[in-house]
Amino acid sequence: MFIDEKSLASIEEAKDAALAVLLHNTRGPFQGLPRTAGWGYPEPYTRDLMISALGFLATGNEELADALRRTLIALAGNQTPHGHIPSLAHDPDNRGASDATPLFLFGLALYRRAVNQPEFLNEAAGKALKWMQYQSPDDRVMVCQLPTSDWRDEQYVMGYGLYVNMLVYAYLCLYGEQDSAAQLRGLMSRLEVRGEDKNRYEQETLVEPSAPYHALYSYKIMSSERFDLLGNSLAILTGIASPLWARNLLEWVEAECEAMRGRGELAVNLPPCLFPYILPHHADWLPRYERYNRPGDYHNGGVWPFICGFYVAACVAAGQVELAERKLLALTELVKPWHENEAEWGFNEWIHAQTGKPSGRDWQTWSAAMYLYAAECVQQQRTPFFDEIRAGYPIAAG
Repeated sequence: MFIDEKSLASIEEAKDAALAVLLHNTRGPFQGLPRTAGWGYPEPYTRDLMISALGFLATGNEELADALRRTLIALAGNQTPHGHIPSLAHDPDNRGASDATPLFLFGLALYRRAVNQPEFLNEAAGKALKWMQYQSPDDRVMVCQLPTSDWRDEQYVMGYGLYVNMLVYAYLCLYGEQDSAAQLRGLMSRLEVRGEDKNRYEQETLVEPSAPYHALYSYKIMSSERFDLLGNSLAILTGIASPLWARNLLEWVEAECEAMRGRGELAVNLPPCLFPYILPHHADWLPRYERYNRPGDYHNGGVWPFICGFYVAACVAAGQVELAERKLLALTELVKPWHENEAEWGFNEWIHAQTGKPSGRDWQTWSAAMYLYAAECVQQQRTPFFDEIRAGYPIAAG
């Protein structure tokens, strides 16, 4: 056991603080739905709250479960006739996100399991599943997306994106769509990273010439082999990455982060959301990035606590318990500093990679929720809900 009594006390303190943040955020100014952050982001953003379902339900807190239920009902009520889920739970006209509908299906599946209501919002689930079928251009399960349509509103991810398709794989397993899940697993070769095909920036900056991870996105002749921490963490959690692949991937991530720290590119003991960073001389640099997405900032390699929560859980799923404990302690340190309003625990949105300073909104719902989920995974030495996905056991079929 890597965690000593002093560290355990710090984790328990952080868990209490995270729960207080979530309870503070359960009701906001928009139809009483949960708010995305304690001060900024008063809106009920679909993706944030559906990801937060993991932490909401891991606590066993009835008030948080009710907040999730109210959000799911609002989303179902504002679903389009074709089945698309809006990006804001209260606004049926705020559409176009590639991850809102798969996250709705994912969050709904978790809630159904937690309260033992396998047919809750069954009509909305059926419409959402049908909508997602039409997001596959070749009608072969793997879905496509437009740039800036997933959680990265300042990052170009085009075509077959890893993160969104990991969500698709997760909900297919949860709803018992095993044939479609198997087909999607077979198509993951589209996102393989091969040494001979790697982009020049990869060869310049990555330690290992043949890296064990899935690419950020790919579509026909276009691709990006940059490392997407969230997508690859989900690949481990869902079982898309084999146990051997998962162990090699985690070892590679830790080696890369150590190299980045040595070059002054990373100041904390947790991975950035994307690396190597997109630099102005790279082909995928866009002029807008100069203002909104500098290297090590925001989606271009910022360190996001909610994603680090997935990474901690992925370490547990891969059987790397000591690594998971070390990363949970690093995450406990990461969520403490505040940026906007003085508070004992900040649970900030994202951290500047090179300085380690918080740079986004404080009291972020998904930062607090995924801290709680990560802590639960480490303490139980299991990954609730994802264990069932890896075992092939459907938990949400209506």
